[in-house]
Amino acid sequence: MAETTTIGIIMNGVSGRMGYRQHLLRSILAIRDQGGVTLSDGSRVQVEPLLVGRSEAKLAELAARHGIENYTTDLDAALADDRWQIYSDFLVTKARVPAITKAIAAGKAIYTEKPTAESYEDALELARLAQSAGVKNGVVHDKLYLPGLRKLKRLIDSGFFGRILSVRGEFGYWVFEGDWQAAQRPSWNYRAEDGGGIVVDMFPHWSYVLENLFGRVESVYARAVTEIPQRVDENGDTYAATADDAAYAIFELAGGITAQLNSSWTTRVNRDELVEFQVDGTLGSAVVGLFGCKIQPRNATPKPVWNPDIADKHDYDADWIESPANDVFENGFKTQWEEFIRHVAEDGPNAFDFLAGARGVLLAEEGLRSSREGRRIELPEVTL
Repeated sequence: MAETTTIGIIMNGVSGRMGYRQHLLRSILAIRDQGGVTLSDGSRVQVEPLLVGRSEAKLAELAARHGIENYTTDLDAALADDRWQIYSDFLVTKARVPAITKAIAAGKAIYTEKPTAESYEDALELARLAQSAGVKNGVVHDKLYLPGLRKLKRLIDSGFFGRILSVRGEFGYWVFEGDWQAAQRPSWNYRAEDGGGIVVDMFPHWSYVLENLFGRVESVYARAVTEIPQRVDENGDTYAATADDAAYAIFELAGGITAQLNSSWTTRVNRDELVEFQVDGTLGSAVVGLFGCKIQPRNATPKPVWNPDIADKHDYDADWIESPANDVFENGFKTQWEEFIRHVAEDGPNAFDFLAGARGVLLAEEGLRSSREGRRIELPEVTL
């Protein structure tokens, strides 16, 4: 029978929406329930979480609900305990750098949400500190593991598109202002002083999606705006929305590809999914969401003719072919967690480290600068 060992994981910030739903419930507990992660030699690594947060009552309730033995409000004590090999961080961005810096000093492997820091300088310093300390590190790149984008990657690798010309993306939905109907997102997202804003939230995602599927982001031209200037918080108090809630951007990618991405919490959805990308190439096109992927090859492309005087009754949606899954895609957060655990346990591959996180922070920072200065900003290659 294959040997099973245990790896201890400090989980800081699991009482938050993302930390609880995606990282604790759908990733670590799902891995625990399946008996751990299988390594290349057939042995298994079981996971044991330690919940960390500010409220002992919340932690105790979570632990009891899910049969978790260990929880604490004392991060320093957790980091000093050799039972816990991995530190994972799902805190608000403002609190992330001090906690990760402590974890690096404690010699823990580190897995964190993005953005990794509020500034590019701090994000790059985390990468330098981790390299100097020799600690393994990873940053969540969940969108790349979604069924839709994995189908897209398969199309790219197969040569389906020919030469890729452009990428167009739409992300967003209407987030209620909080007056007559409660907002779907915490109020800090709309206060710049608390680390909020759609650019710092979404541009790190666009950074890794674009660079891993299409090519390095070489420049950005963006316009970030606050379209709803006043909102109502969780306590029913009106507050000034000081952070951007919509951003419209053009990214120039290596190889001459142009990407146009809109990100908005002030748009009403008229598409199949909350995020969609259209990729156009010389030999074919695809429209991809979180799960769906429709294609239109060159030899099945209709021949529209522009005539504004006659109503066009052609059903253009019917011209697209649904791309089959041909595989079983698990939750993307869980899949990347399994990869990182293999990286820690047996030095398996890990493409998404603190340096990748720093590139995402740089894109957000320069996107905001582009908006302030009203110009295109070239991006340097990010190195230590």
